[in-house]
Amino acid sequence: MPTEYTQDYLLDKKVKIFQPVNGYRASSDAVLLSAMADNIKPCSKILDVGSGTGAVSLCLAQRLQHQNVEIRGLELQPELAELANLSAAANGFSFVRFHCADIRQKITSTDILPCSFDVVISNPPYSEHDMPSPNKSKATAHNQLDFSLEKWISFCLKMSKPFGRIYFVHRVEALPQICSALQGKAGNLTILPLYSKTDQNAKRIIVSAQKDSKAPCKILPPFIIHNDSGKYTPTAESILRQGKTFADIFRI
Repeated sequence: MPTEYTQDYLLDKKVKIFQPVNGYRASSDAVLLSAMADNIKPCSKILDVGSGTGAVSLCLAQRLQHQNVEIRGLELQPELAELANLSAAANGFSFVRFHCADIRQKITSTDILPCSFDVVISNPPYSEHDMPSPNKSKATAHNQLDFSLEKWISFCLKMSKPFGRIYFVHRVEALPQICSALQGKAGNLTILPLYSKTDQNAKRIIVSAQKDSKAPCKILPPFIIHNDSGKYTPTAESILRQGKTFADIFRI
């Protein structure tokens, strides 16, 4: 575990999260991604692939804590997985557990079996072609380390039950790769473009898909995160602070 870490908060201090002082730290993308996963049935099994410090899972746990769900996270870096488990315990989320595992290798845990998850959610590494950070933890989290986005998505599909839901957040330029990797394997795509401000191009997308579905794709209206003064827009505030979901906004 990192020798130095901070206690931070998500969702207007509803969720505690421990994060290394020097290393990978969660961004607002994690909260936004968790808000895309909606209509999760009671007793569902959820897998967070590349869970980092656990932000996505912790936000889901806060919303779903009374629905008897089971949440598991997979994280390559042992110190991040350990911090995430400390965070789950600090929040009283006994149904959340993080495993240190390399998805490039066979996973031996009986908790993590193929075709066993109703929901698979992931914030994959964004920076396959970027200069790696000099910080080892950040470089591991942000760069793909000889494991392509297509292989990452293939793993997520493998872990999903038939007709299970899969969710990703990524850079806009990754959309062709995501669609290609899902082609013929998942449908019912919903694409949400994320805009920092109204006068800028979208930099991020959230993609939802359903394994084995043949339903057509749809693109949601733009989601604007900041107003002209740099503060959160009311809709962004409702998600990042109040814990609303995108279904509450877009009626999806």
